[in-house]
Amino acid sequence: MTRQARSSKPKSKPPKVTASPRLSQLEVRNLATIPELTLHLGEGFCAFTGETGAGKSIIVDALGLLLGGRANSDLIRTGADDLLVTGFWGEESASRRVSAAGRGNARLDGEVVSVRELQEWAQGRLTIHWQHSAVSLLSPANQRALLDRRVAQEAQAYAAAFTAWREADTRLETLRANERERARQLDLLRFQSQEIAEVAPQPGEEEPLNAELTRLANLHTIASAAAGGLDLLSDGDMNAAALLAEAIRALNSGAKYDENTGQLQNELREALEAVQAVVSELRDTAEQSAPDPEQLATVEARLAALNKLRHKYGPTLEDVLEFHAKVEEELSSLEKDEQDAGTLQDDVEALHAELLKVGARLDQAREREAGPLAGQLLAVIRELGMPHARMEFRLSPAASPTAHGLSDVTLLFNANPGEALAGLADVASGGELSRVMLAISTVLGADTPCVVFDEVDAGIGGTAAQAVAAQLARLAEERQVLVVTHLAQIAARAHHHFKVEKGVENGRTVSRVRLLGEAERLDEIARMLSGNTSEAALTHARELLATR
Repeated sequence: MTRQARSSKPKSKPPKVTASPRLSQLEVRNLATIPELTLHLGEGFCAFTGETGAGKSIIVDALGLLLGGRANSDLIRTGADDLLVTGFWGEESASRRVSAAGRGNARLDGEVVSVRELQEWAQGRLTIHWQHSAVSLLSPANQRALLDRRVAQEAQAYAAAFTAWREADTRLETLRANERERARQLDLLRFQSQEIAEVAPQPGEEEPLNAELTRLANLHTIASAAAGGLDLLSDGDMNAAALLAEAIRALNSGAKYDENTGQLQNELREALEAVQAVVSELRDTAEQSAPDPEQLATVEARLAALNKLRHKYGPTLEDVLEFHAKVEEELSSLEKDEQDAGTLQDDVEALHAELLKVGARLDQAREREAGPLAGQLLAVIRELGMPHARMEFRLSPAASPTAHGLSDVTLLFNANPGEALAGLADVASGGELSRVMLAISTVLGADTPCVVFDEVDAGIGGTAAQAVAAQLARLAEERQVLVVTHLAQIAARAHHHFKVEKGVENGRTVSRVRLLGEAERLDEIARMLSGNTSEAALTHARELLATR
């Protein structure tokens, strides 16, 4: 980037405009006729001047991109792949890249963000009043917002009350509209919940039930097998128990003289005891050969009930239980809705009554502030070349409560004596709108540390130009003010004067911006006054600069 020329110390020292970071530097690359530019911006009042068509408003276009303005590829310098704009506020930076291929990105302190995030960030640091942005004053919402800046507490209280009432009212309308469907759904959910609750399924209970069913269905076979075992172990002519007893007795004589034989005899006794225990259980089993129809029916019924639930709400019992939990949750919610429908009407009526009270307080506050605010604005507007101007904030009852109050707010205006007040859209010219906007910025102040005006002086001159210059200088006592202007009276009040020049370099049109020194500034003010640097023009320019 090229280094800017520095001017000598200006006659009027720029004020310390704000504790918030000002726009300290702007870097532009490949934007329209600007191939590359670095601007070091000072505090207070910065003016940008130049011949018509030199590209003064390109600076405003660059800042507009940082405010999330529409990225048109036509802004990219012919032959370049992309354009880049970067602004620095103290230690913070914001940038916007626009690609000829239709892509681009935004960054905050080097981190990629969405254009919306960039816009929200920049809107807290920069305000631009475009050449035609004063038309925003024609919006009833913006006119109301002007007055509500003086009654912010009451406006916020009303907004909260409106939100509470509207949410309750909307919920009541929804509950009433869905009453028949809710009743049908409640019946279905209650049936499903009861059907599952009556069975009360338990995870994993089917496997043992199926095993029990198999056992009960085969009791005869089980008893026959047990009887056969008994015959071999105990009841037959030759059985295992009798043989074991004989073997134990046969070892008696040897066990007296041999310890090992005695040990073996003991092991046979233990085996006989085990056989006898098995015999006891087999006898019980053999005696239960007749099936119990009631017990069989109970098991079959339980399995059938579980199977039905699985087919309807499964496929597994775990799924059935999960479904039941969801049914209970939805049932609880719908039952609450049913209860709410019975009591919400009273809540809505109470919230509406509260809304009317808060709305009345907002109307009272607006009425209280409307006259003084209009008076303050008129004092400035009349200084700006409209000595007969009249202005009034008029409140008229709205048909029903709106999100912004019980009344509509209209800004009425007329700059001509003897004429009736009417809406701005009906009676104000473009130049008058611009001056009303400037008055608003001066009286109500800007919400950001940097305020930009793009040819706010359009259509005015003479005494009005001096008044506009004074108002801009007054605003610059509190904010950093950047102004694109064609009026010498305004440029002469600036603390920093930049000139935009257009030329041809290597066969290409190029716009350059440079900070003027005192001698150069004198010539530029003279040129703006008369189109030349004659001695008369220079004398007049010196007079203007001396009034800073």
